[in-house]
Amino acid sequence: MKNICYILIAISVFLGCEDTKSSTATSNESQKKETTTTVEKAEKKEEKKKEKEVLITNNNVLDYMKAYGEKNKECKVRIVTDFGNIDLELYNETPYHRANFIMLAKRNYFEGTQFHRVVKNFVIQGGNSDGWSVAKKREKIGKYLLPPDTKKGFKHHRGVISMPSGDIDRAYKYASPYEFFIVQKKGGTHHLNGEYTAFGKVIAGMDVVDEIANQETDKGEWPKKNIMIRRVEVLD
Repeated sequence: MKNICYILIAISVFLGCEDTKSSTATSNESQKKETTTTVEKAEKKEEKKKEKEVLITNNNVLDYMKAYGEKNKECKVRIVTDFGNIDLELYNETPYHRANFIMLAKRNYFEGTQFHRVVKNFVIQGGNSDGWSVAKKREKIGKYLLPPDTKKGFKHHRGVISMPSGDIDRAYKYASPYEFFIVQKKGGTHHLNGEYTAFGKVIAGMDVVDEIANQETDKGEWPKKNIMIRRVEVLD
């Protein structure tokens, strides 16, 4: 009888040890997963930090935008204004301009900027402001211009978003990367074809574009009441 008791006790101890081993193994595995996840998050955070720390210049702009565009392939954005939303689809065929606009949106550059030039039956132009905070944002991102990309066949139809740019011997018309304009005119503004880089189009919210274009302006085409861009959201 005593022998049977000893055997049962031994089995119980053995099973207890196995449970402890199993529990310890599970715990170790869980800790490894948590550690790996933490390291991965830290690496991604550091990568983003380095990306933000890079000042964009005329010397590195093409390499920067090429690399950024390969990592950030989104092409749909939403401009949020007090008049409503304007949804845009950016062209993959104009990769530097698409990457630039996505980058600025993700870095919250457009928050607090305005539609600072409004010309009824022509265009509404945005991305600028006379505010100190916007100037500081530009300083952190960099001082650079985008080369033209006007030979992809895109025309300045109504609803097209475009950016100033021109041929290399007309450097003053290189694209101002922080600004854009949307064609409001019915029938388009085709005299701009070949002079400015069309890099996307409005897919929803042309009624908002029309309403903004109808706002009263001064002689310098600056709206008498500020037309704020609250933010630009990257959709897809």
